[in-house]
Formats: sequence, C-alpha cells, structure tokens
Amino acid sequence: MPYLTPRASGAGDAWAEEARAAGRRGGQRIVHAGEVPAPEAAAVLLGLTAGDPVVVRRRVIELDGEPTELTDTYYPVAIAAGTPLAGVAKIRGGAVTLLAALGHTGVRVVEDVTARMPSAGERELLRLGPGEPVLRLARTTHDAADRPIQADVMVMPAGRGRLRYEIRIG
Repeated sequence: MPYLTPRASGAGDAWAEEARAAGRRGGQRIVHAGEVPAPEAAAVLLGLTAGDPVVVRRRVIELDGEPTELTDTYYPVAIAAGTPLAGVAKIRGGAVTLLAALGHTGVRVVEDVTARMPSAGERELLRLGPGEPVLRLARTTHDAADRPIQADVMVMPAGRGRLRYEIRIG
C-alpha cells in the first residue's frame, strides 16, 4: 500500500505518481503545519488527552487542480517536533518515509470510515453543492510496540472518489 509504506530513496509523492499513472495530475497544498493543542478526535486516535500538544500538517489534496480531499495529519510531539513534519515544505518521499528514517515505522493501521454532511468550511474548500455528503476516514498508524505514531483525519466528497482496500488473510 503506497500510502502506508516508506518510499524508495529519491521516490516522489505516492499520490502524484498514482494520479500520473491514470493520466491525471495529483498534488497537494500544505495550508498549515506546526504544534497545536490536540482536538478531541486526534487525541483519541493518538491515545492522548484533548489539548495535549501535537504536530499537525493540514493539506488540501487536489486532482487536476480541483480539491478532492482535506487531510489533517497529527503526530505526537515527541516524534515530530523540530523535524520537517512540523514545517510547510514538501517532504521528499512523503511523511511515512521521513518517519521511517526517524526510526518510526508503521506495522498496523486502523481505519474508520463514516459518512456525514460537511461543515460550511468543508463545503467551501471542497466546492461541494448543497446536500452533497462527505466521507470521513480516520486512520491511526501504530509501530511494532503498538504505539500510535500518526493519525490522519481525511474528509472527501462522497460522490467523487472511491476507497479501495486490499486485505491479506493469514
């Protein structure tokens, strides 16, 4: 799964590569990065208390120049403070590759997907029409010691994309 595993040295962004393979243009804008008090949802995913400090990277994911997903990625301060994860510059190979280089490799992921109506801000950022629902995907990545090392909260238009899962059994 290209979004969950470290990339080879010199590899580009997994989303951009996936879009390019489909003859499209994928990109992302980092709209904020830095230390913030953990919102309730992020705190639950990371096993923290709401308000504890975390590092967040807020992004608007785009496909062919159109917003297709809002993603907030949260990291424990002990992992991300003082690293490129706390800055707005793009990270060569992506955050998962940087986490691995810092000694934090994910081995287990838990995802919860729900549907709901968007907030006014989400509706505007995603350019949604009235009555158009969104999917919310909350993902927590755990390391070999089962510690949460990353939490993603993604919001996407329900009618513009698809979620695909490949699960190995055994």
